[in-house]
Amino acid sequence: MSERRRSAAALSSRAHAFSVESLIGTNKKRKIQEWDEKTMELSVDSLNPESGLADTVDSSQCMEVNSESQLSSDQEQSPGAEGESPTQHTACSYSSPTELTPNSTTSLPTSSMDEIQMELQCVDLWKRFHDIGTEMIITKAGRRMFPAIRVKITGLDPHQQYYIAMDIIPVDNKRYRYVYHSSKWMVAGNADSPVPPRVYIHPDSLASGDTWMRQVISFDKLKLTNNELDDQGHIILHSMHKYQPRVHVIRKDFSSELCPTKPVPGGEGVKTFTFPETVFTTVTAYQNQQVCSLIANIVRKERMRFKHSL
Repeated sequence: MSERRRSAAALSSRAHAFSVESLIGTNKKRKIQEWDEKTMELSVDSLNPESGLADTVDSSQCMEVNSESQLSSDQEQSPGAEGESPTQHTACSYSSPTELTPNSTTSLPTSSMDEIQMELQCVDLWKRFHDIGTEMIITKAGRRMFPAIRVKITGLDPHQQYYIAMDIIPVDNKRYRYVYHSSKWMVAGNADSPVPPRVYIHPDSLASGDTWMRQVISFDKLKLTNNELDDQGHIILHSMHKYQPRVHVIRKDFSSELCPTKPVPGGEGVKTFTFPETVFTTVTAYQNQQVCSLIANIVRKERMRFKHSL
């Protein structure tokens, strides 16, 4: 009896290889192996540029995803930010070899200095003075300009830092005098010796491009003087000379040589604007009676407006 039991047990163990359970397990293993081989082939084909799968990828879509993911990572995430896993990137996010480099850095595009535009404010008033010959009074103590230079700037990089400054340069190397019987300015000789250079740096400097573009930039606090020993930071000019104001937009990285007592630095990070309407002749007292009449009319209108506002 014992021998029969042992032979049945031995038979069952040998027959177990042909059982339904064994056949099902072998079939599963074979299917898994075949699936692994297929996935391996697909992954190899996707890396092969000559395969049909590579042709189905739209490169333009990859560029769009790359740009969006780069902007979002540069603007919203700081170094060491948590919560992002590699699975959050799409396949297109890693299409560029430079992005796989550990130390590769990319910067957001910045506005070019060529895109910056400047508009003179109160241009009609400046033209009225320009038509009759603008005169600016200068004194030893310093006198504010009238009209004052006011400008509006567009095209700055909102995130870049800028200085705004103004200087005043001679129009020519001549000295002038006013001829009353003809009501004209005439050349009276060569210009006087050059004065020490002065630059008026706007008091709101240093500021971002967004800050500058949201306001009218006024130089109403700038003062003109004929005192060559001035130590108050006023712009030094000669009387009876013609001058042209210039407004400068200076990017922060080009401002190392910016100084109130030095000429404005040049370079691709500096853009200068001039307006022909703002040319003026310096005087210690108004010479042209038309200028006096125009100023008197403006003052009268301002007083009337002030009274009505009360």
